[in-house]
Amino acid sequence: MNKLLGSRIKALRIAKNFTQEHIAEQIGISRQKFARIESGNNNITLEVLSKISSVLDVTVGDITKVLDDTPVVEYRAGTENSSSEMMFGMIDFFYANKHLYSKLRRDNIV
Repeated sequence: MNKLLGSRIKALRIAKNFTQEHIAEQIGISRQKFARIESGNNNITLEVLSKISSVLDVTVGDITKVLDDTPVVEYRAGTENSSSEMMFGMIDFFYANKHLYSKLRRDNIV
């Protein structure tokens, strides 16, 4: 989440031709802290987000809309993700074993 917000803030800042120093000075934080916000390494408070939106002349919603645009679960977007692939593999394995166990019980082998 922090990386998405940071990327959005960076894109808006670049679109306005502002430097990190300019925005950091306007909102009362160090340039280093602002750089960490943009990179997603720092959490961003609503107060800081509000100040950033004011300097960039956008709404907080304009910045946070990137969170709504990003799917919560990546497999829904059709992207490959090793953790979701592993999860689906485990589910398939479970159901295959459940089916095999039911068949063996039905045939009185187990």
